[in-house]
Amino acid sequence: MGKVDENKKKKKEALFNTAYDLFTTKGINSTAISDIVEKAGVAKGTFYLYFKDKYDIKNKLIAHKTNELFAAAGDALEESGIRGLEDQLIFIIEHVFNTLSANTALLNFISKNLVMGALRSTLLTGENKNSDRDIYERFLLLVEQDEHNYANVNVMLFTIVELAGSTGYNSILYGEPLPIEKYKPFLYRSVRLIVKSHRTG
Repeated sequence: MGKVDENKKKKKEALFNTAYDLFTTKGINSTAISDIVEKAGVAKGTFYLYFKDKYDIKNKLIAHKTNELFAAAGDALEESGIRGLEDQLIFIIEHVFNTLSANTALLNFISKNLVMGALRSTLLTGENKNSDRDIYERFLLLVEQDEHNYANVNVMLFTIVELAGSTGYNSILYGEPLPIEKYKPFLYRSVRLIVKSHRTG
């Protein structure tokens, strides 16, 4: 990466970090683009090189943060040596839940609808190829490496992520239907059943 590209990357990261800080402390409605660029130390024109408006940076930031969340879980999975699709998916969910339980500001920012908020592009369709790590491809690799064959893989992943995302949000923040640690066994049992229901042969 050349110096120009490196500077561009640093400026974009500064805008992302500053916007996230302001959005999670002041709120999106109370944050102006001028607040973001001033705190980030970049020119207003630089903001518009990357984003249309503050709602565009919000949406891209949700995708960025969600991508980081799942990438960190994927890296931890690789180091764990865990095998078998059921156990691997549960490990990823556990890692994500633990991160979000420790950072409820991040959970609130991403919002309970993880799929609509960010994963439709990164996990379900494989778009957002500019990502450092393609989350969708990593999930597909887990499926391919499993000893079993699966039908309707996208539907399977969508169902698991949607279920874990929406119920985990309510469980972590509100203890509904149960506090997260008590709820996990019920969720993980459902995840195993979903995985098994998509096996073929």
